[in-house]
Amino acid sequence: MAIPGPEDIVRHELSNGITVLARENHSSPSVVIGGYLPVGAYDEQPQQAGLAAFTASALMRGTSNRTFEQIYEELESVGASAGVSGGTHTTRFGTRSLVEDLPLALDILADALRHPTFPDDGVEKLRGEILTSLEERAHDTRRMASLTFYELAYPEEHPYARSLSGYAETVSELTRDALAGFYAGGYGPQGMVVVVVGAVETAVALAHVEAAFGDWEGNNYERVPLPEVPRITEVRERAVSIPGKTQSDIVLGYPGPARCEPDFMDAVVCNTILGVFGMMGRLGDNVRDKQGLAYYSFSRVAGGPGPGPWQVIAGVNPANVDPAIASIREEIRRICETPVSEQELDDNKAFITGSLPLRLETNQGVARSILDMERYSLGLDYLQRYADLIGSITIEQVQAVAQRWLNPDAYALSIAGPAAT
Repeated sequence: MAIPGPEDIVRHELSNGITVLARENHSSPSVVIGGYLPVGAYDEQPQQAGLAAFTASALMRGTSNRTFEQIYEELESVGASAGVSGGTHTTRFGTRSLVEDLPLALDILADALRHPTFPDDGVEKLRGEILTSLEERAHDTRRMASLTFYELAYPEEHPYARSLSGYAETVSELTRDALAGFYAGGYGPQGMVVVVVGAVETAVALAHVEAAFGDWEGNNYERVPLPEVPRITEVRERAVSIPGKTQSDIVLGYPGPARCEPDFMDAVVCNTILGVFGMMGRLGDNVRDKQGLAYYSFSRVAGGPGPGPWQVIAGVNPANVDPAIASIREEIRRICETPVSEQELDDNKAFITGSLPLRLETNQGVARSILDMERYSLGLDYLQRYADLIGSITIEQVQAVAQRWLNPDAYALSIAGPAAT
């Protein structure tokens, strides 16, 4: 498989600030568009938590050219799909279609991004769906443990401490005009990125994007720097009682490295050893398999524009909460204090590099990778350098990154389950 790189990825900037990247793949008759706008929950006020995600989801509920029903009838008639979703820093969008239906899919996407009308009935139906999801969250141990972890790990004024979906009390108060106002203030072409991957010639792809977005004018929010996130120096623990549950979920972790941190890739390797490789790394081997303390236990490091979380997540019998936490802390202590073996490091690095081709098997996977390369200024040759970057990481680097970001005696810990926990 040819790894995407500067030889076959074309990068082009439109006059209104949109960056377009295209890669041809004629092995299948499909085309994928992926992209983002630099607007998200970062730009909403705390008392309007959920506004950015609500706005993004409402874009396809109706436009000045199409009703909600017309949008989906046109897409379904050709087997295409399109969607928009809100995040913390960005609003993501994408389409999938056959190559001959690319103009239609792109026209519908551009219509939603450029001409939404936020119809009252569509907004109210969507509000109902969001409130239902939030009600379900309140009874979901895993989701509540995650929500509580962010509140513990990040300062109260930090965007990462807030729920992206919002809360029942904030979403209930968001008006149709609030959505329209948020859209008007922050949706525009400056900083927008569009990636096109599939069976379409590059020149044709660029021309389609130019026709759809080249004359778009809009606005962007001015952003202040993210608030500082101090290192956690004590145990911050909170339990959430959810009556009637038979399982408890645990999230233990820290604010971790941003994607641009020099040791982020070291953290990826360290995290793979801790809670990913095989059946969830050391955590799965010890906490779940050997001791039988968890139904599942794994770790993940998020990265991102800011200090995304480095977390250990476990689902346990409520009676095993305390011993499971103790076992998780033991594994964190071990990776901080005892160097990993050369064999374990080599096995994990081989797993990481070996999984890259799987991520690039589909147009969607290639588009996601190119988006990340652009977003974090990794360079168009990043995927071609990836194996060497991972291969160069040493035992000393793994231990150093663990000692920098992890601490078995100071952490944020959330537990959601029956009252006994």
